[in-house]
Amino acid sequence: MVFSSHIFLFYFLPLSLVFYYCTPRRGKNIILTGISYIFYGWSNPLFTLLMLFSTAIDYFCGLIIGESGEERLLYRKTALYVSIASNLSLLCFFKYTGFALESYNQLFLFFNVENFDAVPVLNFLLPLGISFYTFQSMSYTIDVYRREADHIRNFLDFACFVSMFPQLVAGPIIRFQEVAEQLASRVHSFEKFARGVAFFSLGMAKKVLLANSCGKIADITFSAGSTYWLDAWYGIVAYAFQIYFDFSGYSDMAIGLGLMFGFVFAKNFDSPYISTSITEFWRRWHISLSTWLREYLYIPLGGNRKGTTRTAINLAIVMLLGGLWHGASWNFVIWGALHGALMGGERLFGRKPLYCSLPRPLQVVATFILVLIAWVFFRAENLGDAFLYLGSMFNLVTVPESSFLLDGLLYSPYHLLAMALAGIVVWCMPQTWDWTRSMTVSKVVSILMLFILSVAILSMQSYNPFIYFNF
Repeated sequence: MVFSSHIFLFYFLPLSLVFYYCTPRRGKNIILTGISYIFYGWSNPLFTLLMLFSTAIDYFCGLIIGESGEERLLYRKTALYVSIASNLSLLCFFKYTGFALESYNQLFLFFNVENFDAVPVLNFLLPLGISFYTFQSMSYTIDVYRREADHIRNFLDFACFVSMFPQLVAGPIIRFQEVAEQLASRVHSFEKFARGVAFFSLGMAKKVLLANSCGKIADITFSAGSTYWLDAWYGIVAYAFQIYFDFSGYSDMAIGLGLMFGFVFAKNFDSPYISTSITEFWRRWHISLSTWLREYLYIPLGGNRKGTTRTAINLAIVMLLGGLWHGASWNFVIWGALHGALMGGERLFGRKPLYCSLPRPLQVVATFILVLIAWVFFRAENLGDAFLYLGSMFNLVTVPESSFLLDGLLYSPYHLLAMALAGIVVWCMPQTWDWTRSMTVSKVVSILMLFILSVAILSMQSYNPFIYFNF
């Protein structure tokens, strides 16, 4: 079930809110947990058993860690390692088994090893949101181990934290210490609920009106094979808009839903395409993942405490693993490696890019171009398609005359309008987080009109993918 669907908008969400607000305060977490399990199991009920298994392991590990004193350090460490190992094992088994076996076979075929029998490749159905809730659940045991949060004794409260449906299947990744107090007691108010509705409506408008329109352009160019350089750049810019509005729109909807149920989640996007460096880009893009990787991977590796060179290496390792987290493909590995190399290079050059002497607008343009080049690997189906598309972008491939036929599809008035509006929102409009801090009559009318328009468009279009559902 996706947020931008009629069944969610007009059936699931209204009924969930009615049940939630009709329940006494002590039972709200129970109701929210039940609602979340229904939401998660909508497409495949068996997925709920996997999430329940992961939840139970981390809950009992958290009990052991939290109730063991420093004199029982061995118990605490063992419980922490069990939690981390179980979560990573689930993630690796379902997400990376097929990739590892396929890479193993390709390695032997590449070296033309005689008498090599290829290993059968096993591909498992990837449970929705497993990349998100395993990281989220691990943050609990790590925070408790670090004494940065108290452990939970009530299993249902912890199950509510892990399964909370607004951010369950595509983030943002909520760290336990951010919502620990809210799980125990939170404020429900008309102002908070109204801001939640505004967040949700604006997020859906981003998704339905902008992401879907730009996504059609990206799909056309990436499925066309070799194209003219202008079409290729046009297509990758469209994909950059699509993935931004798709994911930031989903994050806005998740934050809005959280507010409706009394929770305040942290900002997940902060105008990333106005960044003047790749380092700044990752402070603005998918902030919850960047924060998680920094707190639980980068700092344990040594962070910036062991010299500039080691810091650059740590950044490269973190981004490489961050790329692999997004998907089991060499495309994602290369995407992460590119960002890691660029961030590491910026650290070696004094935390600045090589083009830091340019005027700020040109720094933004240069950073955006680097991000676009990396997005090619993120979007392409395989490495061959990625390099072919890059060849088209830099006019290095032969383009068939039939490519002219794409112009009628790519540059229709509808698509040009969508791209123009997307660019205006990206570079000129304030963030949802800031714009909804105060509500005026004009803002309320604008939000209502956008919501009605989004629902109307949604009823007429069949193209409605959520990119990050795949991760």
